[in-house]
Amino acid sequence: MERRLAAILAADVVGYSRLMATDEAGTLAHLNRLRTEVIEPKITQFRGRIVGSAGDSLLVEFTSAISAVESAIHMQEALAEQNAPLPEDHRMMFRIGVNLGDVIAEGGTIYGDGVNVAARLEKLAEPGGICISRNVHDQVKGKLSCACTDLGEQHVHNIAEPVRMYKVELKNEQIERQAILTASGKPSIAVLPFTNMSSDPEQEHFADGLAEDLITDLSKVPGFLVIARNSSFTYKGKAIDMRSVARELGVRFVVEGSVRRSATRVRINAQLIDARENTHLWADRFDRDLADVFLLQDEVVGTIVKALAGALPAGSLPPRRRATNLEAYDLFVRGRELVTGSPESNRAARPLLEKSIELDPGFAEAHAWLAMSHAFGWLQWGESKDKHRSLALTAAERAVALEPENADAHAVLGYVLLFDGNIDASAAAFDTALRINPSHADAMLFQGEMYVHQGRAVQGIDTILGAFRLNPHPPARYYWILGFAQYAAGRYEDAVQTLSREETRLTGSSRILAASLAQLGRLEEAREESRRFLAVNPHFSVRYWASTQPFEHEADRQHFVDGYIKAGLPMQGQQF
Repeated sequence: MERRLAAILAADVVGYSRLMATDEAGTLAHLNRLRTEVIEPKITQFRGRIVGSAGDSLLVEFTSAISAVESAIHMQEALAEQNAPLPEDHRMMFRIGVNLGDVIAEGGTIYGDGVNVAARLEKLAEPGGICISRNVHDQVKGKLSCACTDLGEQHVHNIAEPVRMYKVELKNEQIERQAILTASGKPSIAVLPFTNMSSDPEQEHFADGLAEDLITDLSKVPGFLVIARNSSFTYKGKAIDMRSVARELGVRFVVEGSVRRSATRVRINAQLIDARENTHLWADRFDRDLADVFLLQDEVVGTIVKALAGALPAGSLPPRRRATNLEAYDLFVRGRELVTGSPESNRAARPLLEKSIELDPGFAEAHAWLAMSHAFGWLQWGESKDKHRSLALTAAERAVALEPENADAHAVLGYVLLFDGNIDASAAAFDTALRINPSHADAMLFQGEMYVHQGRAVQGIDTILGAFRLNPHPPARYYWILGFAQYAAGRYEDAVQTLSREETRLTGSSRILAASLAQLGRLEEAREESRRFLAVNPHFSVRYWASTQPFEHEADRQHFVDGYIKAGLPMQGQQF
């Protein structure tokens, strides 16, 4: 046996069993042609050595991590070209994982944890995608032109320590994202998180809050496309290149800045950059008494709008009612940040938002986000419907009464009304939210979900994809709701691809993934997915779930019920 350090590439075909069941001879011929004409030449080009192949899988050894990733990129881009003219159900797509680690060489092949990690990364990659380990990322960073998205640490089967993994952004993905994001023809802008220049790290929340409020304010400017906070804040704490940021988010303009807060003063430095021309359009410093911080927010927004006057249609910035109490604002920005994180952080947000309201009862935004917290607790994280539905409805209605032009309040009100069975009122609330703030990605997402419940699944998909344009790095619920809409439209392959993404994998969306697999005839995979779902949700009942869904047409409800039953989910069960 020989031990050595190697870069290992693991690849396999997505949905190989389904392709073989449909056309065994044609699938084998197609795979052999791709191996001969595309895969093996790309491996040879970058000096790789095939050390294992079995059916639809491939194991390749490289002496360089850079060569392994370059080979993977060229392979996937060439395969994408081959697939482009084919119908979706005839495309042969590969997942690829790349790791750098110690291997044991014996009998012409290699073994060991280095190989096992590469295989696990491959399983987590998207169809047509590439996942790499941290070891590989450290080697290729700054040496290849591709961008990589940090997917965090993942616990993988039979590997003791969590593996930090990265998604390689392929050129065709970046081009497609930019084409989608700029298709509207509107001036587009992203506000990056402001840097906290204060000596107190606790002021990080304050700096984030100011940037998020700026996003909200700019979103209300007629004719503007503004990227959502969740996506622009993915760059927090990272060294960035403005042109790369603009390209990845599909925007022309970028705002960045810093905040320094003391006991009595606040200083904001901000600059507006035209990333396409690589020029600064405007930069300024604002020094004010801390008590004037809310007036300062209006001043910063007004200055940015003025600087972009030539790119914007005529119009004035809609008024906004801000907090009147600084302590209430501090509590609010901390609470708002926690609402969408996890079930635990969402519950932790409520006392902060409630205290903010106690200090400033007329602060509509705090009421709106308290409503959001109760709605998410009930609708996404299994908390009591009876309790949290009424609390969400009360808080949302209070926010709308305090500030009729608050888009957050109308968006959450529409979401609560949807699952309360009042679809007409829900539709009106979403329309109002998007009139006030056309860049409100969550309102667009929830509206798309509403269309599905109305029996308009294709329109729902288009609307949800509009939310992705505004939030290209979204949280898990975006993929969950998109997969829900794709299943409703009978686009089961699309639903499987969407719901297999790491962002939403092993959440409650796995029941829809199981149903999609079942409808494709992939019953073994469907039942395994159902087992995983039931391990986390042991009391799930198809009958109870169906009774909570506001479908207007019984056939749409039954479509989901049929898929769940085929996947092995129980019709009866203990109710939550």
